[in-house]
Amino acid sequence: MRLESSLWVGNKRYRAVLTGWHFNWTEVDKKNRDKKTTSVPVSEVVGVEEGWVEIVPKKVVEDTDKGFTVFYVKRCSSGGLYGLLWRLGRIQFSCPSRVLRDQWTRYLRTALKTHSPLRPNRLLVFINPFGGKKKGRQIYDSLVAPLFELAGINSHVIVTERANQARDHLLKKDLTGFDGVVCVGGDGMFSEILHGLIGRTQQEAGLCENDPTVTLQPCPLHIGIIPAGSTDCVCYATVGVIDPITSALHIIIGDSQPLDVCSVYHAAALVRYSVSLLGYGFYGDVLAESEKHRWMGPLRYDYAGTMVYLSNRSYAGRVQYLPADPLLSSPKDKTRCLAGCSVCSKSTERLFPQSSDSGSLYSSNFSQFSSDSEEGEWVTVEGRFRCVSLTCMSSSCPKSPLGLSPSAHLADGTGDLILVWDTHPLGFLKFLYRHTSTEDQFDLPFVEVHRVKAVRFSLAAGKEEEGYEEIDGIDEEDSRYVETISRNGSQQQLAERDTGQKKANEQKTAIPFLCGLCCSKAPAVSVWNCDGEILPFTDIISRIHGQLVRLYARGIEDSAAMHSCIEEKETCERRCISHK
Repeated sequence: MRLESSLWVGNKRYRAVLTGWHFNWTEVDKKNRDKKTTSVPVSEVVGVEEGWVEIVPKKVVEDTDKGFTVFYVKRCSSGGLYGLLWRLGRIQFSCPSRVLRDQWTRYLRTALKTHSPLRPNRLLVFINPFGGKKKGRQIYDSLVAPLFELAGINSHVIVTERANQARDHLLKKDLTGFDGVVCVGGDGMFSEILHGLIGRTQQEAGLCENDPTVTLQPCPLHIGIIPAGSTDCVCYATVGVIDPITSALHIIIGDSQPLDVCSVYHAAALVRYSVSLLGYGFYGDVLAESEKHRWMGPLRYDYAGTMVYLSNRSYAGRVQYLPADPLLSSPKDKTRCLAGCSVCSKSTERLFPQSSDSGSLYSSNFSQFSSDSEEGEWVTVEGRFRCVSLTCMSSSCPKSPLGLSPSAHLADGTGDLILVWDTHPLGFLKFLYRHTSTEDQFDLPFVEVHRVKAVRFSLAAGKEEEGYEEIDGIDEEDSRYVETISRNGSQQQLAERDTGQKKANEQKTAIPFLCGLCCSKAPAVSVWNCDGEILPFTDIISRIHGQLVRLYARGIEDSAAMHSCIEEKETCERRCISHK
């Protein structure tokens, strides 16, 4: 498919060329010499409209027989090392005749359908009106909905009224005809969507999610994230910026980014799925402490982190892990998982070989929790830890630009296990501080990091699990943690904690440090922080499922390696439609 002709933008003549994969327009001077050329991939053309059209701040159409408007993706610097802001570019062409105008619009629309097969036509959108600054509805209506309308996307919008409403809807309602699910909110809303889609997929496949050795089926529907929450870690780690317009444009053009998921089990039952952080010790304590101060808003995390650090806690435990193949990648290889990551691309071929009967992650003989597994030997370490963390991604965020594990990959079928042994408080402070800079947080004698496929954690030999202090501010529904999944579907059954249970032993008193208020009555055990949700028990089993879900994203773009905006850099800010 090729089309070439002269078009006008204002009083300037351009030579426009549509090839199979690109749409180019080159300014031509009065002597027919080429000047500046703009080239846009067909896959990044958002929409084509007859007439001269504006959509921001509201849609305005000036009908003209010989004009048409092309909307496309423009890139601008986000100001950081990684990640680019996407904005809606617009150019208005005039044609010599209406016949030529109609030919251009027809060819461009046909090219979009041909070269963008994953573009969604119908989306199910869940909006959390309570998350973050409570602007989810406003963000969607003012910034996202006009873009979806421009791209011809039909959206069914549900504004949630209670926790887990989105998850329950995905588990029970008919999803026929939807190409993807979009969440407008933070990491909590994304987690609901994640659990609903994974549970629905396994339900329809007749698989038991309670069995850690079962190979789960990848979800057929894509997930889109419009950031509007208190924490937007998943969006930041997969797109590189927290910006509703950028995320909406990724959804519109049908970008597809596979994502590994970690399943967590306790007492022979699936508890939760995790993609960003499964943390015991410091990270669990911070979340538990923050729940007592929800009235503080996002500031509660900074306050809780300070108080937990001053309490100077460490916990005894036994960690067992199944190492991943060190020849494939390493958590210390200084690489970054960016858009087009070669490690993740090769992992797709490894995880889903064409010869596989069902695209399974492991062979049929693989027993995830057998010490004599053909997939390798389990490694056991035991001692006192400041924190134990498992992440399937870098878990980067604005406060920690490189994240918990800078070289972690989004879709290689592994996770990074970070062990921080008990150490002097100033040493631990150095470890925490390095998360906010570009210094290597693993280059410390008390820190270990391992690339793994599965992890088990239990109390040290001879220790009995003691209860963690009661946490205020948690909804009744959120205090029921253990999920039991029947073979016919994913149903959350409730396992109430025994509120009358007394601690078997007295709580240990932490080593005095700075302040008696912070240091008194430290619990003998911690809790798990699972993507911002508290798991109030100690013993867990976790497993990494390679590329279990797909997001409307493409990974973080390297701003240093990318060209500047399609237009010249000095006109980028002026020509972009800015996010207000």
